[in-house]
Amino acid sequence: MEDPKQRLTRSVSTQELERRWNAVREEMRERKLDYLVMQNAEEYLGGTIRWFTDFTARHQFPMTVIFPADGEMTTIVCGVDPPGDNWPPAWAARGIGKKLGHVYFPTIQYTHTYDAELAVGVLQQRKNPAIGWVEKSFIPVTFYEYVVNHLPGAIFVDATELVDRIRVPKSPEEIALIQGTAAIQDACAEELKKIIQPGKRDLDVYAEAHCFLSKLGSERGLVQIGSGRPGTIVPFDVPRFQNRQIQDGDQVSVLIEVNGPGGYYTELLRVYMVGKQPPPVLQNAFGAALEAQEMIARNLVPGADPKELWRMFTEFCVSKGYFPPGRSFSHGQGQSLVDRPNLRPDETWKIQAGMNLAVHPVMVCKEAFCLCGDNYLTTEKNALRLHKYPRQITVI
Repeated sequence: MEDPKQRLTRSVSTQELERRWNAVREEMRERKLDYLVMQNAEEYLGGTIRWFTDFTARHQFPMTVIFPADGEMTTIVCGVDPPGDNWPPAWAARGIGKKLGHVYFPTIQYTHTYDAELAVGVLQQRKNPAIGWVEKSFIPVTFYEYVVNHLPGAIFVDATELVDRIRVPKSPEEIALIQGTAAIQDACAEELKKIIQPGKRDLDVYAEAHCFLSKLGSERGLVQIGSGRPGTIVPFDVPRFQNRQIQDGDQVSVLIEVNGPGGYYTELLRVYMVGKQPPPVLQNAFGAALEAQEMIARNLVPGADPKELWRMFTEFCVSKGYFPPGRSFSHGQGQSLVDRPNLRPDETWKIQAGMNLAVHPVMVCKEAFCLCGDNYLTTEKNALRLHKYPRQITVI
């Protein structure tokens, strides 16, 4: 008989899952929480659900996870009518006791409380439960209102920070998986030397790169491509703006931000030149981006304050004649594409060992857009670069 487990892509070990569950339950008991409730509908930023269950929602089909202080989890998915056996299959469901489901969609208005009704049925098994919302910003107002209104004796708190404090520092097993993601992105950056050619559209490069990454085990993520003439601002962009045809002498800006083994994300950003050497203004911009990346990496040590790192990078950009940053130049990653900490003035955390950080400074002036992005793992002493692809403008 065929073993169904051969269908599974790379998973974390049961020992790793148990490490997480035990650490969270210890905090829940300390704070007298009976349940954690979380929901997501996509994989890009839905890594917390995967962190608990080794599965994630996708394509806007909401998935709810109820994590108790003791006992097994309950999942609620857009599946089959109750009480049918729902996804994931029993042989793959570690730590999941009940697999509830119903036929509901955000686009079908009259179904908008079906999942909440199932959740209340689970949560009301304890009298006046203390419930922690995890990543409350992902929970629809229809779900939230129904649960709160139908559990009048319950206590509700935000438990996101509780989970993030445990989830963000990476275990040795997680680090090995993250290194695997960096490796497939490096391989894709090398493959782009063959893919990027005059006559192809940016969208062709996007499609071929995604195909290449998928064959190496990526399940979800972003590949953004942008081509243009040197001496102008040439950003990478989304598929809606990828219809331009690449020409000889063009600059091609590339973002590869996909997940890999176990669903872990890293991020690689590079610039390619088609058939010609980069002009001095672009070379200078890349040199500044590399210098900025190394400056930030040197300062990614335990206790470092993101506010200070933001100030440092902003002053660097202005001193070199480039626009100050308007977005994050570095942020955490895990099984979500963007995680804590976010290296901006509003971040409340400090840097600690075991963080997986994408460091991607972009240098922009009126005549150039240039970037250099790699992932770094923070340790007790320094930050280690995880990507191996050369930090240079690649001429093809």
